[in-house]
Amino acid sequence: MKGYKLYTDSTSQQRVRGKVRYTHDELSEMTTFQLRNICYRERLVEGLSHRLDREEMIRVILKYLGADEEMFIGPYCEGGFERVKTVMRKYMQASLQGDGGISVPARIVIYPEIAIDKSDGYKVKAPAMFAESNVLLVNDRMELCGILNLRKEEGEAGSFYLAADSSMEWQRTSNRQYSLLFLRKRDSEYIYKAYYQSQALPPIQIQYYKIPLADLDIRELQATDAVLAIDFGTSNTTAGAFLYSGYAQSPSSLDVLNGHIRSNEVNFVKFPDPTYRKLEWSEALPTAVSVADCSDPAAVKYQFGHEALLNIRRSSYSSRASVFQGLKRWVNNYDKPIEVMDSEGNTATVLRQDIIQAYLKHVIQMAEHQFKCKFKNLHFTSPVKMKAPFLQMFSAILPDYRIEKEEALDEGMAVLYNTIADGLERNLFIEGEEYKALVIDCGGGTTDLSSCRFRVEDGHMSYRIAMDATYENGDTHFGGNNITYRIMQFMKIVFADYYTGGRRRVTDIDDLIDIPANDLFREVDANGVEAVYAELERRYQEAEAVIPTAYAMYENRSRDEYYRVRGNFYFLWEIAEEMKQQFFRKTGILRNRFDAEADGSRDNDLQITTMERWFLSVSRGGELKDEYEIPDVVFNIKEITQLIKGDIYEVLRKFLDGFYQDGVLGEYSIIKLTGQSCRIEVFREALKEFVPGRSIEFRQKPAEGRVPELKLACLRGAIRYLNARKAGVIETSITNHAAVIPYSVSAYTHDRRELELISSLERTNRVLGFISRPYHTQEIEFLLRGADGGLRHSYVYHNRTKDYQSVKYEDIQAVYGDKIPQDDTDSIVNGETKYFVFADDNHWGFYVLPIARQNEGLLLGRKELFPFESDRSELDFFDGTK
Repeated sequence: MKGYKLYTDSTSQQRVRGKVRYTHDELSEMTTFQLRNICYRERLVEGLSHRLDREEMIRVILKYLGADEEMFIGPYCEGGFERVKTVMRKYMQASLQGDGGISVPARIVIYPEIAIDKSDGYKVKAPAMFAESNVLLVNDRMELCGILNLRKEEGEAGSFYLAADSSMEWQRTSNRQYSLLFLRKRDSEYIYKAYYQSQALPPIQIQYYKIPLADLDIRELQATDAVLAIDFGTSNTTAGAFLYSGYAQSPSSLDVLNGHIRSNEVNFVKFPDPTYRKLEWSEALPTAVSVADCSDPAAVKYQFGHEALLNIRRSSYSSRASVFQGLKRWVNNYDKPIEVMDSEGNTATVLRQDIIQAYLKHVIQMAEHQFKCKFKNLHFTSPVKMKAPFLQMFSAILPDYRIEKEEALDEGMAVLYNTIADGLERNLFIEGEEYKALVIDCGGGTTDLSSCRFRVEDGHMSYRIAMDATYENGDTHFGGNNITYRIMQFMKIVFADYYTGGRRRVTDIDDLIDIPANDLFREVDANGVEAVYAELERRYQEAEAVIPTAYAMYENRSRDEYYRVRGNFYFLWEIAEEMKQQFFRKTGILRNRFDAEADGSRDNDLQITTMERWFLSVSRGGELKDEYEIPDVVFNIKEITQLIKGDIYEVLRKFLDGFYQDGVLGEYSIIKLTGQSCRIEVFREALKEFVPGRSIEFRQKPAEGRVPELKLACLRGAIRYLNARKAGVIETSITNHAAVIPYSVSAYTHDRRELELISSLERTNRVLGFISRPYHTQEIEFLLRGADGGLRHSYVYHNRTKDYQSVKYEDIQAVYGDKIPQDDTDSIVNGETKYFVFADDNHWGFYVLPIARQNEGLLLGRKELFPFESDRSELDFFDGTK
């Protein structure tokens, strides 16, 4: 039976009644109804008394289910190292006889300022009953050189590994004969208290086993010329580098032996994911940041990725700590101040760029930890339409690094080069022949369409590749999050019907979308995608009365109600996201259901998602109540496919129908699908409506880990491109043509006629429009509409006469060329201002430039850029209205 565990308990133990253990810190983060939930589930009758307050309930749970507090020496404490030295001189006079059955690694390499963790592979064997403890690193004179932690390997009796915090002090001494001192649990806790407490402790006799090391090396990280490539995504971020032989002066031979570094290959950074029962490692880090501590506003501490999301889940999403997702959307306003709060209620004001900088530095530090080198060269892939503002942002927030600009690839070109590199290795291209490719990138929040013409010539010293790229279209309202939301809608309807149905009624997908699967595409063509989902949307609104999730509507209610509703949304979102990934990971999972414990089912296609906590609050009699019963519902892949089919077809139809109608789609020899969401088979099925299947580049390679190749294609392509350029294997010429704008810009005339100034699906290099106003006008509004005509945003240009400067037309022409024709300036009359509106090829937005005439002379006003896509342009699923 295949299965996975969505949430783990504090000890990461398998869920067995009465065996789950909780720490005081973990319980103190929980809400009162969560604590009662534990008492209910574990049948702690004493804890279910209504007379007990919150602290008493925590006391009862700890009495029966309390876990031992971890006493590992971790973060640096001033004076702690010297206090431990004093304890050693006083109380560590004699070692225990023998080795206690302990075996240690032959060689350990320590890099100051870099943590040691499980991935470093320093394994220790000890008797099964040996306790986790602190381990002292000493030389032959018993001088303290450092402190490590001995941690258990989950599920392996007698197996441990060595770990250490990145802030640990390491002292080199003239004596290089090193040993490890292993302590009893009681003595380890004494050392812990000595390190962190300044007050004197009572005398003690400390016993230890002294195990010599064959070799230990304390060395500094060496700088490398290798480029760390980072794909900063809306939902997830990936990073990696091509590690050539000798990429560092002293590469880690241990990591090569352990298989963590592969020489002369692309290496991906792996991030720890503690979400599962057993710690897993993933090439993708969620683009999420939570505030851990802002009691010192000058040194705000954050948590990143999986850890940030896990801590939110553990508190049932009731924590007051600020959580940020979708950081990528901040690019046009990254220097904006924002207020943050930690779980204790402390607040601070930081800039958005501080949060992005902290996140990216965490990614870089993880890369330096795994590859044991210090990076100074970075390459960021970015959306083709916003390449310039992204590179500007990265350069501003990471001034200590050299950001690749000349050879920087946008996301579409990186994906395409990965395909070209595969073709070169397999000798698939005919020399000199022109190929056309379409790249469809469905990310977490948006979908983009790019086209490219390329030729490959086999020169006498390198491949010469000429590429002409164009941004063709985009949808900021469709991405992987839309698919998650559809699944969440379905789940909410099913669960609401289950809890309110007299016989625990289970809703079928045909009740919500009653169109046969074979006719669904035709229905979208004939009546639009809204018709397909009309009944689903109606039932979703009805389900709001049973399982409310629109927490923004509860801001004027009690704190308990607000947190319950917010918890409903985030809980349903998380399990919908996890189920989406499991269904579309190509693992043979066809059905999924939730249960408190894994049952004995032998159905290989059934996924049992074991739930440590069931978070839903259901409305009963107008009051939100805890729902302890997990619905006996099985979701199958056919239902989910039927659910998302219309949305996926609609976005592809919007992109490709024009190409199809014009008869040019057949000219594209490659159609490349990329992005984490494109692994869904429905994408290929929908594409077959427009192009023959043989043209579609959809083949999945074996993933490095849990992350599919389609997600890594962008990063892999960028790394391969940079390495091929560096090695002189290729010479490239890349031409970026004017992008197609999927928006229109308009303004109202004085008599309220809407005048279009930029037409949708025109290219950025065309001569654009203007609108006239009196010279002393103070404000003028510009409307940004999508290709469907819907209003996306309105911008106000604030006109200030003091900003105007006298110019001649020749001065204007020298800067703006044919964007401002002379006929249009000659026709300006005294007292008139013409607001010229034109797109910019480098910045994804439009400029407003006022030119006026006063006393027969031309005056040039302040030019202002308005982005096509602000941080509010993408559909925000986390705004509390869903």
